[in-house]
Amino acid sequence: MAQQDPHIASDRGSNRNPGSYDWPALVGDLNRLLRLRTTPIGMKMFARREDMEAIPRIRRPKAVHTTDQIVGQASRNGWTVGITAEDLVGAQCGVVIGLHPRDEEWLSGKRMTGVWYATAEDAAAHQAAMDHVPYGRFEAMAVSPLGSGRLDPPDICLIYATPAQMILFINGLQWSGYRKLQWGCVGESACADSWGRALASGEPSLSLPCFAERRYGGVMEDELLMALPPSFLPGVIDGLEHLAGNGLRYPIAPYGVNNDVRAGMGVSYGD
Repeated sequence: MAQQDPHIASDRGSNRNPGSYDWPALVGDLNRLLRLRTTPIGMKMFARREDMEAIPRIRRPKAVHTTDQIVGQASRNGWTVGITAEDLVGAQCGVVIGLHPRDEEWLSGKRMTGVWYATAEDAAAHQAAMDHVPYGRFEAMAVSPLGSGRLDPPDICLIYATPAQMILFINGLQWSGYRKLQWGCVGESACADSWGRALASGEPSLSLPCFAERRYGGVMEDELLMALPPSFLPGVIDGLEHLAGNGLRYPIAPYGVNNDVRAGMGVSYGD
């Protein structure tokens, strides 16, 4: 009999769907292996507003926000929050998650001209380069800490980590079924590189959080963001476990820039 993935919850005595993930176990393993400082969260799109509003203990904004702030409320405050397009400050946020059309005004990027880009042509090129969820499929979005299990399952998971933690996360992702991972950087509006790309493509998507994410979303200056569907997480954790067994674990202890490297390399690679 094949061994069951320990992160897949049994439906016996549970209100979860058969085969759903054991979210507290997943988050516990990520924290144990990487010592994350920021709460891993999930993001889920909803075709109907009513379905989003039916999530247990959902909060609805009482003010206008950026999507960065909504994500920050989940990852920094531990809240479960749901939004519609009316809750967002403008089209820039709404387009990325498919709640606003890529209309002519948005595509022009005129509000960014002279602020982030030298010319109208540069601003328009930036807008065209952004990954996004197609418009018209969804009415709402929600975010929640993964460990709560309230978005079971989320469409994507958002993992904030330092560069050292993140490279080990990626190493875990590449442990089995290796492939080279390639990403882009649109600059400002980097949410398009993370949750926009992951929602649209279903692929792991790394980003350098932008000025707005750090100013409005509370992202710390040494954090990177990985967005990926939850189906990747058990494999990441399995890879991290194997790497840790080989002595390749977080925190990465400095060996020293002046030491003879052969002793250190020998621990990992033998003679």
